[in-house]
Formats: sequence, C-alpha cells, structure tokens
Amino acid sequence: MSREDYEAVIGLEVHAELSTKTKIFCSCPTSFGAEPNTHICPICMAMPGTLPVLNEKVVEYAVKAGLATNCEISEDSKNDRKNYYYPDLPKSYQISQFDKPLCKHGYIEIEDENGNKKKIRLLRIHIEEDAGKLNHDDLGGGSLVDLNRAGVPLIEMVSEPDLRSADEADRYLRKLKSILEYIEVSDCKMEEGSFRADVNVSVKKKIDAKLGTRTEMKNMSSFRSISRAIEYEIERQIDVLENGGTIEQETLRWDDVSGKTFSMRNKEDANDYRYFPEPDLVAIKLSKEYIENIRKNLPELPESRYERYLNEYKLSKKDAGIIVSSKYLSNLFEEASEICNNRKAVGNWIISDISRILNEKEMEPNNIPFTAEHLAHLIMLIDKGTISSSIAKKVLEELFESPREPEKIIEEKGWAQISDEGAIKEIVLEVLKNNPQSIADYKAGKDRALGFLVGQAMKMSKGKANPQMLNKMFIENMNNE
Repeated sequence: MSREDYEAVIGLEVHAELSTKTKIFCSCPTSFGAEPNTHICPICMAMPGTLPVLNEKVVEYAVKAGLATNCEISEDSKNDRKNYYYPDLPKSYQISQFDKPLCKHGYIEIEDENGNKKKIRLLRIHIEEDAGKLNHDDLGGGSLVDLNRAGVPLIEMVSEPDLRSADEADRYLRKLKSILEYIEVSDCKMEEGSFRADVNVSVKKKIDAKLGTRTEMKNMSSFRSISRAIEYEIERQIDVLENGGTIEQETLRWDDVSGKTFSMRNKEDANDYRYFPEPDLVAIKLSKEYIENIRKNLPELPESRYERYLNEYKLSKKDAGIIVSSKYLSNLFEEASEICNNRKAVGNWIISDISRILNEKEMEPNNIPFTAEHLAHLIMLIDKGTISSSIAKKVLEELFESPREPEKIIEEKGWAQISDEGAIKEIVLEVLKNNPQSIADYKAGKDRALGFLVGQAMKMSKGKANPQMLNKMFIENMNNE
C-alpha cells in the first residue's frame, strides 16, 4: 500500500498552569524561578498528618476555561487520587479528577488545511496538582528534587482524537493557548512549562474504522517540536506497518537534535493508576448561579475580537488573524492605536516588522519588552517627519534589545531626519552629478530612475534624509535641466 492509503489520528492532552497566586492545596506561592525548595511547606512535601484545602480560585479558573471552550460544567464533581511513583511526586499519588471532571464535552473551532471550519472536540477539562521537578546533574551522576512546582494548579484539557495532521494540531494548540490568554487563567509561557502537551499519535488505513495503536510523547512545550515529532512519528509508524511490524503502545521521548523518537516505557492505561476518590477533600458542588455569574463576566474571546476587527476596523482576514492570535499582540494593537490614532500604521508594524523579529528571535509575543506607548510614539515620530521609515526600523530593533523612549534612542544615535532644504539640496546635486544616465532615463520616461536616485540619496544620508523632500527636489532639478 502507498502512504496515501493511511491517515493519522492525533489526540492532545494539554496541561496549563493556572495563574493563581498560591498553590492548589496550600498557601505557598506559585511564582516561577525561585531558588529550589523555597516555595514549599509540609503539605507540598506530603508530610504525615497534613491535609489539603482546595483553592477556590482554581475551580473558578477551570470553569472559565470550560465556558470559553463550549464545555458542559458539572455542578457535582470530585477529586481523585491517581497513584504512581516518581521521585518528584512526594505523596506517590497525584490529586486529580477521574470520572467526574469539572468540565466535559466541549469543542473549539479551527480551520482545516482547505480553510474550512472544523470542530475539535474536548472530552474533558479537569483540575489537578503539578508534580515537582528533577534537576539532573550529568557530572555528579545524580538528580536533585525541587518541589517548588509541586502543588502548582493545573487544568488538563483532553481532546478527542479528531486531529489528522501536524498542521491541524498546531492550529488547535495555538487557538487553545490564545483562548487561555484572553480569559487570563494562565500566562501560557511555554518556555516556563506553563503550557505543555502530551501528544498521542496513531495511524490507520483510511478504509478501516478501527483506530490504530497509539504512542504518546509527554510534556512537549514547543509548537515547532510538537509539529516535527508528529510528522516523524506518523512516518515511523507507517514504515513499521508497511514492513509487517506492529506498533507498541508506549511512551516515547522526542529528541529535538536528532529529530527522532525513542522508547521510554510501556504506556499506562487508566486502570494502572488505581484511581479512587480523594478521602481528604469534599465533593465540589457548584450552583447554577455561580456558573452563570462566571459566564456573564467572561472577557472578549479571540473569535469575537476577530469579527470586530473585520467589521469595525476593516482589517483583512489574514491581518486580523495574525493580530488576534495572541492577546498580547492584540492588546498592543489596541492600546498603541488609541494613543497615536493611526490604527493602520500600528497594524502594519505588528504584522510585518514586529512579527518578523519575533520569528527571528523565536520569541513569544508575551515577551515583547517594550510598551504600547513606545510603539505609538515611534509611529508619531514617523508621522511628524522626525524620522524616516527606514530609521524607524532601526529604532524598533533597539526597542527589542534595550527598551526606552524612541526619542531618546534617536537622540543617542543621531538618527533624526534631515529636513533642512539646504542640506537636502547638496545631497541631491551630488547624486545627480554622479548619475547622468539616470537623469537621461528619467527624461525618457523611465520612472524607476527616480526611485534609484532617491535610494542613492538615502544611502548617502545614511537613511536620514526626508524622502518626500528628496522626491520633490529631484523632480524639480531634473525638469529644470
């Protein structure tokens, strides 16, 4: 059989750390980056006799996530013990939810590869505590346990196996991340592990109704790595089946350097975890009024903002999609537009140069170091003629490296635009003197000659000459010859 006879089936289990100030079952802080084992207490460390107390904010944030993803919210749910041993799990069990999650049967919409809307179903969203972290010492040959992360609240969002390609998985993850950012329940900082996914992949013949055996890659926190891992695993599984082999249900490790997956262990099923109700916590009972109050106070979601940009701001679908994809970009767009009153220019800078620099630096929008005021002031300086667009691009690079007022950067670098007529005329005459052929071309009706001459003048002035004045002066001088 050919590869076209197979199709991939992909399901994702996304873990997002909630942006609560304290942990799920104690009052220890959740802030990232502290010295190892400084944000812990007897409850985090699972000392005998300690009892957990559920953080109410965790329930509120989980319900917000459920409502934003079209889930049914359970008025009656509970916590369960998920039993497994790992060195960074002090209790040797994780408090999670099994058969009665807070949210179930939701969906989000993405575009498939043909641009058509496609619903990706969510089986469930449940709350649970995070485990600690093992810091491996390659030189010493051991590992040290840091429990700062133990007890940090998570929501786990489990999709149905509705995804059929790495591209669809990427769109789904980006949409889900965007939703969580907009409702402000998670900062979704992938570089800090706040948004990560367990990726389940199987392949089957298109004519078969039965799903294939799946493999799982755990705790992946890079869109690029997830896409590469899915594409590799699809090809690997097809190769195995085409050569008469069978796929083992196992947990794999993705190696980003070699671009391959490696076996870690057999994949556990739910019964291997020996779930049972958590005896130290009461059931979670939610009233209809509580749920409806959260629903009424949901902030504007990405799809609503997208429609507003199309209808009110008359942005193109492509431009609106880029800006709305991140709450941080969208807020930058709205706040800067309000200050400088030039929405079109703000949108163009975000879509072109800011997006380009983010890609080059492999930086998430939430890590943009400058403010909306900085961007707005930069655009106002262009509008006033203080700097040219080419100099503005240099200022933007500086804003990414060392954010400060654009005016200060321009003053420090001596980048203010030359608008003095005498200085401009000197440059124009020098360029005309050195390029007689371009003068002849312009007089022969070749418009590109003017663009060439202006370019030479901008080069001579190191990008600081006023381009409008250059155009006008070149035309006047050549027409008068």
